[in-house]
Amino acid sequence: MRFPLGLTLAVSRYMMAQSLHRRRRYPTVLMLEPLYTCNLACLGCSVERHTGKLSDRLTLAQCLEAVDQAGTPTLSLCGGEPTLYPELPELIAELVKRDKYIYLCTNALVLERKLFDIIPPDPHLIVNVHLDGMRETHDKVCNRDGVFDNAVAMVGESKRRGYYTMTNSTIYQETEMAEIETLCELLMGLDVDGMLISPGYQYASVESDIFLKQQDIHRKFGQVMRLSKRYPLTATPAFLRFCAGERELSCAPYSTVTRTPLGWKAPCYLVEEKFYETWDEFWNTVDWEYWERREDHRCRNCYMHSGFEASAVKAATSSFKGFLELMLWNLSKPSGNGQAA
Repeated sequence: MRFPLGLTLAVSRYMMAQSLHRRRRYPTVLMLEPLYTCNLACLGCSVERHTGKLSDRLTLAQCLEAVDQAGTPTLSLCGGEPTLYPELPELIAELVKRDKYIYLCTNALVLERKLFDIIPPDPHLIVNVHLDGMRETHDKVCNRDGVFDNAVAMVGESKRRGYYTMTNSTIYQETEMAEIETLCELLMGLDVDGMLISPGYQYASVESDIFLKQQDIHRKFGQVMRLSKRYPLTATPAFLRFCAGERELSCAPYSTVTRTPLGWKAPCYLVEEKFYETWDEFWNTVDWEYWERREDHRCRNCYMHSGFEASAVKAATSSFKGFLELMLWNLSKPSGNGQAA
């Protein structure tokens, strides 16, 4: 399977409950950013996410309140670098008690000191390591030498220790798709459990022109679609077809809600329009219909999974053919040679 069975069942139960209650809009993933402190300053990252003070982090109680308010079965622990969050062991333990499935999104620099031998492997915990290419590319993106070698070593060590381990790769203008295929082969050799490949988003605070425009996304993700036949990519077929320009999807900005040290970020994980102090004000005030239409100039070249993957799943499950394709995709797991495991 593409994902742990428990996660698949939890998400399915949650979405069925939302459907039974006839809810049109609901969150599916919480992006929990307990801190804006990081040990890297990556070229494609928004400035605020690596310049915050550790003292300004969310408290453990604030993190758990956000989890309870969002109510989603899955969440991504990001930031900032979440392994720098001093209360991480306690936070993970409380999330597991709540039967939440956690993607720990990390650059892997301090996994040996902050995760291994401190937070045990658990079916609810997915270690998600950032890798944007092979050595030269990844170290350039991270603005530091040696990050790639450490990340690869930590992926292998994470698997050896029994953690469910995935990777997250961003595609930029200068990304060569042959290099991404080489990276996929390397990760298959480490027995990685899954790979997320996403188009980069142009944050307003990033001055470098390194991000993809619409035509670039369509061209490069046509190649990603071919890679998906050989490697265990975690993006759904409908989402990949959208990125390749083969179909349209509406945005679902409400599907991925973001809690940060500054409050609830609106309207989405990527666009910084306003921060709200309370969940109710955030959920009931944002003009979701406006952002769904993608009329804002900041949405023009956005093809991020945080906005469109939920729409892709909804579109797929609206027909028997699409539902069957989604189920067969989830049950399969390419092993690197085109064969499903």
